[in-house]
Amino acid sequence: MNNFLIIRLSSLGDIIHALPAFSALRKHFPEANITWLVEDKGGEILNLVPGINKVVVTRAKRLKLYSSSFREEISRIKSQIRVKDLTAVDFQGLIKSGLFAWFSQAEKRIGFHRKNLREPLASFFYTEQLGKLSENIHVIYKNLKLLELLGIKEGKLDFPLQLPHNLLNSVRNKLAKTGFSSRKRLVIINVGAAWESKRWFPEKWSLVINKINSNQIFPLLLWGNEVEKKIAREIAETTGVPLSPSLSLAEVIALVHEASLVVSGDTFALQAACALARPVVGLFGPTTPERNGPFKNSDKVAFEELECSHCYKRKCSDLKCLKILKPESVAELCRKVLENKE
Repeated sequence: MNNFLIIRLSSLGDIIHALPAFSALRKHFPEANITWLVEDKGGEILNLVPGINKVVVTRAKRLKLYSSSFREEISRIKSQIRVKDLTAVDFQGLIKSGLFAWFSQAEKRIGFHRKNLREPLASFFYTEQLGKLSENIHVIYKNLKLLELLGIKEGKLDFPLQLPHNLLNSVRNKLAKTGFSSRKRLVIINVGAAWESKRWFPEKWSLVINKINSNQIFPLLLWGNEVEKKIAREIAETTGVPLSPSLSLAEVIALVHEASLVVSGDTFALQAACALARPVVGLFGPTTPERNGPFKNSDKVAFEELECSHCYKRKCSDLKCLKILKPESVAELCRKVLENKE
């Protein structure tokens, strides 16, 4: 039997982007035993994906390097991922993910060309590398390209997320408590992002909401951590739009499933919406829409090309790429998507 180890530890959006590659691997090796190594938050996503034989969650990121707890964790991971006739596929491209591939003792360890790795030293842990790719292609297709080293050529984008009825019903009940009625169209305004450089400004979000609000829609402010909740509250004070309740990761996915439109920066909510084929308007600053953004023609992107574009900086003293985005333009994109206009 073929045994495969998928290594995509984080981030949440990138785990979503790796799902079509998993689906293609399962399609071409229906009897294979497939294990996915992931950090703890991502495990909640993978629990919604049928066809993965084992999800191995690592806590190594939280532990101090060289501590006894770290060594115990590595020993535990080794015992769970080592099997005979194993092929390790590293979609992460970091030294730590390359190390995990090496720890697995897989006979074949495949990864991207060193020029396409965030940490080129990871390439030392691979037995085979893909040829150099353009960084302008979408990361989903980049992941699918890696499978060509296994003889798999797949162009179809299949996101095998399966949302249980009890999860959907629980979220629908929580949604009703915010005042939402099924007679209106749910518009999720995701105001947060892990990177400071991806967070648009509260006053601009407020202007967009005021311009698109109508009797036909129900806007809802989505947040994740306390910093994002503070931003959402500031917007709520000026617009009267309710905040989403506190939700688990799986519940956020279920909430997105219910939306008629998701407006978001380049972050997990946007990637989840695209995977679930929900209409989106994506706001992009330091990252590249062609590489990380929506891939349906009907979806829209707010982005302005600047000399400093595509920097991928998590922090920036200027934030010119976000300042240049106009609320009027974003609101117009939202109206076009809601009206299903090109």
